[in-house]
Amino acid sequence: MAPEPEKEYTMEEVAKHDKTDDCWLVIGNDATGGPKVYDVTQYLDDHPGGAEVMLDVGGKDADEFFEDIGHSNDARDELKKHLIGSVKLTEEEKEKRRLAAEKAKAGGGGGFAPIAIVVALVAAGYYYYKNNMAEAAE
Repeated sequence: MAPEPEKEYTMEEVAKHDKTDDCWLVIGNDATGGPKVYDVTQYLDDHPGGAEVMLDVGGKDADEFFEDIGHSNDARDELKKHLIGSVKLTEEEKEKRRLAAEKAKAGGGGGFAPIAIVVALVAAGYYYYKNNMAEAAE
């Protein structure tokens, strides 16, 4: 017998579940199999980071938050226990996610610009200091 297909929820439906007694999260992206819906209501009190952390993203797409924290494999296994379905994305939502993924990918190596600015400022300051000290010595 084939497994039942996942129930699909819209982000509008998910947004209604953002309270202590009814808390859903969306976690997942194209790289992890797509956005999935998790009912974490029963897990709130057991979450190591506290219920408040999860309630802050309740009813929302919490994927970036979840991934940024660097959850363990045990946390990912626990998450699977709360899976209730997947997200049915509108074309607009798909495009928004695609653009966000491109922006994140492009921003990954952008750490050089601030360093270059600091180096340029230090060099300019050194040049200014050196020239003023030479004029003062004359």
